Amino acid sequence: MPAFVALFRAVNVGGRATVAMSDLCATAERLGLCAPRTLLQSGNLVFTSDAKPDDLERRLETAVGADHGLETTVLVRSADDWGAIVAACPYPDIAGNDPSHLLVMLLREPPSAQAEADLRAAIAGRERFELRGGTAYVHYPDGIGRSKLTASLIERRLGTTGTARNWNTVKRIEAALAG
Repeated sequence: MPAFVALFRAVNVGGRATVAMSDLCATAERLGLCAPRTLLQSGNLVFTSDAKPDDLERRLETAVGADHGLETTVLVRSADDWGAIVAACPYPDIAGNDPSHLLVMLLREPPSAQAEADLRAAIAGRERFELRGGTAYVHYPDGIGRSKLTASLIERRLGTTGTARNWNTVKRIEAALAG
C-alpha cells in the first residue's frame, strides 16, 4: 500500500487552529487510513492508503472540520512525490548549511507564469524564490520572521493556497515516509 503525507495548513500555529496530534490520528483511523502517525505538532500526518491524493485531501478536510471544527486546507503527497520534491530543491547548499531558512511550500494548484512573475516583482528583500510545478522553494537569508515575503503574500500573488515546511521538517517527513 502506498505511503502518503498529509500537510494541514496553519494547524497549531500561533495558538490558532489547535488540535492534538493524537486526535488527528484518530480521525485518520476513522477514515480507514492505515498506520497513521504524526510528526512534530504542526499538522504532518504520515499514513498508507490505496486512495488517490485528491480524494484523501477532500476526505481529510471534511473530517477535520466535522471532528475538530477546523476549516483548513490539506495537501497530500505520495512518498514518490515527496522524494521528487526533495530531489528538485534548487538550493542544495542552503539545504545543507542553512536548512531552517529554507521553506518548501506545497501549493494546491500550480500557478500561471504570470502569477509567478507577479510574485517575483513583489520580492523586495534578499529572499530567493524558485517554483517547480506545484512546489515553491523560498530562501530567507535574513530570517523568515523578518521577511515581508509572507505565506499569505505568496498565496495571494500566486492565486492559490498552500502550506510551508522548513527544510529540516521536509527531511524528517522524507525519513518517515521511507519507513
